[in-house]
Amino acid sequence: MARPTPQPPVRRRRIVTPIAAPQRRHNPRMVEKVIPLADHRYAASLPTVPLQADAPTGLLGDTLGRPLRDLRISVTDRCNFRCSYCMPKEVFDKHYAFLPHASLLSFEEITRTARLFAAHGVRKLRLTGGEPLLRKNLELLVAMLAGLRTPDGAPLDLTLTTNGSVLARKAQALKDAGLQRVTVSLDALDDAIFRRMNDADFPVADVLAGIDAAQRAGLGPIKVNMVVKRGTNDAQIVPMARHFKGTPVVLRFIEYMDVGATNGWRMDEVLPSSEVIARIHAAHPLEAIEASAPGETAARWRYRDGSGEIGVISSVTQAFCADCNRARLSTEGKLFLCLFASHGHDLRALLRGNYSDAQITAAIGLIWHGRADRYSELRSAAGAGAVNPASTERRVEMHYIGG
Repeated sequence: MARPTPQPPVRRRRIVTPIAAPQRRHNPRMVEKVIPLADHRYAASLPTVPLQADAPTGLLGDTLGRPLRDLRISVTDRCNFRCSYCMPKEVFDKHYAFLPHASLLSFEEITRTARLFAAHGVRKLRLTGGEPLLRKNLELLVAMLAGLRTPDGAPLDLTLTTNGSVLARKAQALKDAGLQRVTVSLDALDDAIFRRMNDADFPVADVLAGIDAAQRAGLGPIKVNMVVKRGTNDAQIVPMARHFKGTPVVLRFIEYMDVGATNGWRMDEVLPSSEVIARIHAAHPLEAIEASAPGETAARWRYRDGSGEIGVISSVTQAFCADCNRARLSTEGKLFLCLFASHGHDLRALLRGNYSDAQITAAIGLIWHGRADRYSELRSAAGAGAVNPASTERRVEMHYIGG
């Protein structure tokens, strides 16, 4: 049985900040709220360390037989954008207390953890955030991770997801350090729409320059992710497809998801992937193609004229929990087994405790072996009047563990 992580006393400070009255968000009232400054904002358990630490086989499976193949590592909870579907400005304002630097895993701790996960069969590492390129000297971490190997001696697939804001300056250094690929978030080509969505008045031209720099550096094939919100940026679907058609860039459309508790998610703002495909197909005929790897999140389509491919990620309307092989490591070392989780496992306590690699590896094995998460499938079933997956616990925010 997992024991609760001992928690330090919570330091708090009182501030007065505008909070919207119910159903009157345009007319905020002033109330007092307490912001926790400690880093235990999400529930976490101290992992059980088995008395007998069996050597990993690389064939670890969870309760549904899903293997562990992909580790997503959040290197910072900070971001310079305030996208409404991830870090809305009214929540993540100047008073929001981000994690203090001492709470973050060091590069050495991240590399050690990734090496232990590789022993269990992880083949792909994805650096995320927040915005990962805001983490100082990130290329040093990339170089450390690039030196890791699978048990059979193969290098890991090392990738990074970014909003592209500083990619033009960082692309070559990241490539030189050993990064293989990047995924860039871009929700519109129209500059006015893009500035409204990032809510930081950041121009689309700078993101496109970052994509160009990544291509020149050889960080490919590049993927571009567009989160689609009905009534907000869905008119940009065909222009985005047209812009990247005929290039090596793979454009992917993501259904607006109910991650966390701060983005005001509503089902009527979800545009099903089937409609995305229909809109593009009407302008540029498409045909479905096979997935490139087991557990791939995106359904793949290619243009019939041979001018490239797109993908759609349908976690709301077509859940893919049955093939999910991903674990997520938060900025300060909590392991989450689902993007929609409300509870983590405090690996940092083991990393900074007197535990050997063998003990931590065995603890990770127990955690994954007991995994039963399938939130999106349960949400879909609840929509049909079946199981309700709603939890009384606060779900983890996307900026904290990456998308």
